Amino acid sequence: MVKSNGRLNEMKYKTIIKRDEDGWYIAECPAIPGCVSQGRTLGEVKENIKDAIKGCLEVLNKRAERQKAKHKDELLYEVSL
Repeated sequence: MVKSNGRLNEMKYKTIIKRDEDGWYIAECPAIPGCVSQGRTLGEVKENIKDAIKGCLEVLNKRAERQKAKHKDELLYEVSL
């Protein structure tokens, strides 16, 4: 969630959910390469992909912070939409 103008806004990510040959649901978020999860039920996979997206975004933000420390001539700029 993003806070802008004093109010809380949700970020929305499209996901693709498929069922595999073993009956498991597999979800991926194309906007975040490598962000994939699974679940036995549709409800479970929906919750799991939310957790996966949050985790992937945390990792990406940590990587950006480390990148900032490596290159002192670059500016890390945070954008709110």
